[in-house]
Amino acid sequence: MFKSIEWTDNHIRILDQTYLPGKEVYVDLYTEGQIWEAIKKLRVRGAPAIGIAGAYGLYLGISDISSPTFSSFWAEVQRISDYLNSSRPTAVNLSWALERVKNTLFAHKEEPLEKLKEIALKTAITIHDEDRRMCKQIGVHGLDIIPQKAQILTHCNTGGLATSEYGTALSVITHAHQSSKDVHVWVDETRPLLQGSRLTAWELQKAEVPAHIVTDSMAGWLMQQGKVDLVIVGADRVTANGDTANKIGTYSLAVLAKAHNIPFYVALPSSTIDMNLEKGADIPIEERGAEEITQIKQQVIAPKKATVYNPAFDVTPNELVTAFITEKGVITPNYSVKFSELMS
Repeated sequence: MFKSIEWTDNHIRILDQTYLPGKEVYVDLYTEGQIWEAIKKLRVRGAPAIGIAGAYGLYLGISDISSPTFSSFWAEVQRISDYLNSSRPTAVNLSWALERVKNTLFAHKEEPLEKLKEIALKTAITIHDEDRRMCKQIGVHGLDIIPQKAQILTHCNTGGLATSEYGTALSVITHAHQSSKDVHVWVDETRPLLQGSRLTAWELQKAEVPAHIVTDSMAGWLMQQGKVDLVIVGADRVTANGDTANKIGTYSLAVLAKAHNIPFYVALPSSTIDMNLEKGADIPIEERGAEEITQIKQQVIAPKKATVYNPAFDVTPNELVTAFITEKGVITPNYSVKFSELMS
């Protein structure tokens, strides 16, 4: 129904999410600088999607290089990769995709320059194609956890807008809906940037999945009233022990779900698991500008010069996660052991 990111005519085209839900605006990006800005400004967002954009950005950055030696070419590859990775530090898919392109290039360092450029593009396209397949499989594997009749609470946006297609948590939800399960979704608005009310609700409408938007502060009351059967969220980075970084507000939902004996699931591709980090305290948490909290669509909603703290993510401890839903299946505790087996 839509494509969040597309490779076409030697550049990428994105659905600019800053215009949604009011307008569907597609933007063409030709340089690594334009891609950096699009990631930073959330024109393209969601851990898998920014990984894909970063991989294409690295290719576009090196496409005009005319270095006489591999060492000088490699120095430029490293510089462009570091630049793109600086756009958003928390989501591991960005650094993962950039490292994958770099590792593939280094493995072919004896090839001529033009061949290396072709390899970089081919690797980016492969990452893009793999994400489609992984997201579909996440939805398929998640079917068994959804009851025949289910009230599902979700947070932020985890659909096709955040990935190449299907999504992660929304892939599970839409696959359940398409398999004739009676699902209804409570969509957290997800302050401060309203990715739930602006983006998730928009995607669910397109998929004709029944849903209601609620404010983030209503989640506990819904649970207390018996109106939530399970919570499914996505992730931007999961450490080796299962601690999970996701959009700010996720940790609160996990605590509430635990208090009300409600299952709390995290849906993600295995590329979001960072085996290089042992625990959640090691995850870098992005802080964003004050205006995201003090303004909505440039309308000021707070006193001038108000002091603001705006972390974009929080970390949910592994003991609050019932299971992870991946393209390789559903993973239950012990996460440290099972992640090690999965990633090997």
